[in-house]
Amino acid sequence: MAKFVVHSHGRLQEWVAEEKGYFEDEGLDYEFVVKLPALWSSAVQSTASAPREVQRGAYEAYEDGKSCNLSAACHWATNMAASAGHGRMWADAYSFCPAGIYVPPESGIQKPADLANAEVVVGYHSGSHFSTVQALSRFLSREQIALRFGGILLDRLQLLVERKAGAGHMFGTPLYVVEQLGFRKVVDTSFMMGFLVTGDPDLGDVERYFRAIRRAQRDIDVEPELYTHYFLKELPERYHSMVDVRAFGPGERVVFEPYTKEVFERTHKWMEEWKIFPEEQSGSAGYEASVLTAAPRR
Repeated sequence: MAKFVVHSHGRLQEWVAEEKGYFEDEGLDYEFVVKLPALWSSAVQSTASAPREVQRGAYEAYEDGKSCNLSAACHWATNMAASAGHGRMWADAYSFCPAGIYVPPESGIQKPADLANAEVVVGYHSGSHFSTVQALSRFLSREQIALRFGGILLDRLQLLVERKAGAGHMFGTPLYVVEQLGFRKVVDTSFMMGFLVTGDPDLGDVERYFRAIRRAQRDIDVEPELYTHYFLKELPERYHSMVDVRAFGPGERVVFEPYTKEVFERTHKWMEEWKIFPEEQSGSAGYEASVLTAAPRR
């Protein structure tokens, strides 16, 4: 049987489980892969030559197929991907991701209403896209919400730091980077992440993976300061001298509670109401067909 492929995800949990030997302890025959994302494309090195819009994101990555057995993205993307048959959503856990829309310290934007018709750089069909729409709809009309699809998270960090974007959605390590550089959070957009199981892994291996992650999460909860250095592993070196990771928070937190049918259906309905996905990408499978769980069916 092939090894269970574990990717780093720009968060602490996989790194801690690897350091502490928790995957091995749980009997998981695995391969740990650090897959650093390419910025823009291999040919583009700066924001000066970056494309105006990048209309690919987490969902499109699921359409293409993942090279690991279990991956994480916002619950909107994993929900729709599972419903469209690109994998099965793990129903026994999700994670909570602190996030926000940030502006440079010199910006005249002071409150959410000031973002009316002001471009916010986000990732296409990714958590930043959906959570920005969700958060700003409390303050602005649909017509006033202006999005610019600026590539992956590290692309958007570069756009903000180089002042090529006036506002941007940040989470994970880049959130702590911009905060230490004096950027201001205008509105909180924290959101849920989901897990998508792809390929045909043994269900027992998926459970072993999550038992190891649960142990790592407990360690992070108790002493987060011991592990924030791992954020540097997936942060471009140009930023290392700009920040002090000892002052970073723990970032994303895995929650071992069910992603319920009610949440699945409510989330799916919201995406349909906002017409987030074109018809050819929209999934129609229901909860039972779209999720995988270790819990007994009732």
